[in-house]
Amino acid sequence: MAFFDFLGGLARYATSDSEVARMNRRFEHLVEPFRAEIEGARVLDLAAHDGRWSYALAGVGAASVDGVEVRPDLIAQFAAYPDTPFKARVRLIRSDLFEALEDFVREGRVYDVVAVFGILYHLMDHHRLFVLIRRLRPRLVIVDSEFMTHAWPMVQLIREDPSNILNAAPYYEGQEKVLKGIPSSAAMEAIADTLGYRLEWIRWEDLPPERRKGVADYFRKEKMIRRSCVLRPK
Repeated sequence: MAFFDFLGGLARYATSDSEVARMNRRFEHLVEPFRAEIEGARVLDLAAHDGRWSYALAGVGAASVDGVEVRPDLIAQFAAYPDTPFKARVRLIRSDLFEALEDFVREGRVYDVVAVFGILYHLMDHHRLFVLIRRLRPRLVIVDSEFMTHAWPMVQLIREDPSNILNAAPYYEGQEKVLKGIPSSAAMEAIADTLGYRLEWIRWEDLPPERRKGVADYFRKEKMIRRSCVLRPK
């Protein structure tokens, strides 16, 4: 049984076999390979959505997981997750992402592992994000994001609708368009290098074609592709 198979029993996931398959494939690439580094770790999950990745990180042995999410309706959905022994190790915090990071830095918090899943391409200040993360002194940062395929370091600006829970959250009440930036892979590499991280891209290309259900965005050939990488201090 794959880790996220239980999602099929939750109403918001039950109508999509491909979404459950997608979560399982992503678990295999974003969590399972780093199990030894996550076990016993203090973990921070940024833009935690309904707590699914916080739950998974606790499930592979994290000592504690703090998940930061700005939308309270998403946080409320975590209550429906199975009541396993590790669920109690998850704490979901309602906060703006940057405000939470700044608070944690002021408090002198330290996290061993930081997960940046599905949020990087909904932001504008990617460099600031990783500066703040660095101040938390993690030994491992796992990133999963859309990236532009341009060969040079750049950020593509795009408008999106904040009423969609899969998009960026609004910055003020009634905002109808939010500006976000999608970095290129080279931009991610430049940020990592200048902040003293070694970057390693996760090899999605090794996944056999017959196991790519739900994850076609990791294999696009066009201007934008989903990719994952890990950062470790040099």
